[in-house]
Amino acid sequence: EEEFLELLELLVSRARTYVPSLAAAEEFHLSLSQCVVLRYHWIEPFVRSLREHLASFHRFFCVADQVKVYTNENKTRTFIGLEVSAGHFQLLELVSEVDRVLEEFDLPTYYKDPSFHISLAWCVGDMSGKLEGQCLRELQDIVDEFEDSALLLRIQWEQIRCKSGNKHFSFPLR
Repeated sequence: EEEFLELLELLVSRARTYVPSLAAAEEFHLSLSQCVVLRYHWIEPFVRSLREHLASFHRFFCVADQVKVYTNENKTRTFIGLEVSAGHFQLLELVSEVDRVLEEFDLPTYYKDPSFHISLAWCVGDMSGKLEGQCLRELQDIVDEFEDSALLLRIQWEQIRCKSGNKHFSFPLR
């Protein structure tokens, strides 16, 4: 939505005063698994199993309104994200089912204590020291004071998506 892009621009603009190389994300998602490699002949049975495991889930809302700084495991990228502050339990239930499917295929499951978030911007390297503290407080103030943030950051989960190579699969929630 236009208002979300306006909020994103305000956040990225402020964060760039601390880390000029920061780039705004172009697509937004919340991960329920780590990135894994599926062998071609696994794709169809994997998707079928995922569809079965997610079939009983109902639509729900979550709120992603807490600004947080993340780095990837090997500290080669830093991200600014919006962490989920409401809806965490439902996301954990979804992850549990996704993990069961991953285990069927002997693939790594999700992190033990996940921080569900939507990445808004990123940069190369570990810039967490520059973005945490004062910058993080300023970014949170922007979110808290943004006129439409309460509505913008409330997300209705209507479907789960799975991407494998150039194939996209959608699993509607009831």
